Amino acid sequence: MVTPRFDIIGQAISDASRTRMLCELMEGRSFTNKELASAAGVTPQTATAHLRLLQDAGLVVAEKRGRCVFHRLAGPEIAQALEQLAAIAPRDSLYRAQKRKAGGLAQVRSCYDHLAGPLAVAMTDALIARGHLREEGGGFHPVAGEIWAALGVCLPEGATRAPFARPCMDWTERRLHIAGGMGRQILTHALGAGWLRRPVNGAERARGLEVTAPGQRALHARLGIGADVAGLLC
Repeated sequence: MVTPRFDIIGQAISDASRTRMLCELMEGRSFTNKELASAAGVTPQTATAHLRLLQDAGLVVAEKRGRCVFHRLAGPEIAQALEQLAAIAPRDSLYRAQKRKAGGLAQVRSCYDHLAGPLAVAMTDALIARGHLREEGGGFHPVAGEIWAALGVCLPEGATRAPFARPCMDWTERRLHIAGGMGRQILTHALGAGWLRRPVNGAERARGLEVTAPGQRALHARLGIGADVAGLLC
């Protein structure tokens, strides 16, 4: 039997600077060496060495676009594994520093290709409470209804290879939110409809998401998510 090389993965994620880079990449977008160096608090030269190690471990891939090289997570399975590790990792000074740096990143954010944080947990709870989603056998099962079109979700007609609505343990809330195809469609629709937006601070892209006024109204109308959650997020 071939033994998995956990030691290679362990070495890759054992450094705090590389951890910060991976946290930045879990947003689901690509970043340059300079952007990741800034996120990790290291020089671009040091970031290059860290990124090379992450690439060798199969966690990150690099793509050249014009004169710039962009780095991203190697795939959704990497994001899923990192998210699950984050859910059981101690909340130490690194976590607090990341939260301060992001200006409240933990409140509303994307995690690779789906929504995460308190809003994602609140939406999941509301869907279950209203009977639109069942938690059963370790998975989420949608119940056909008009709510899904209102959230930009197209339910699959048959069985899918991967779970369509995958439960994911939120790393800040330590409760489940929706990932998988359903989570991806909800986030895509929320951004496209202007319910959520990515803030921009000057020339630098800020991490996290903002809930817009139309988004607050839509969440209240469709899921009954009110001021107790919206007030936290605005």
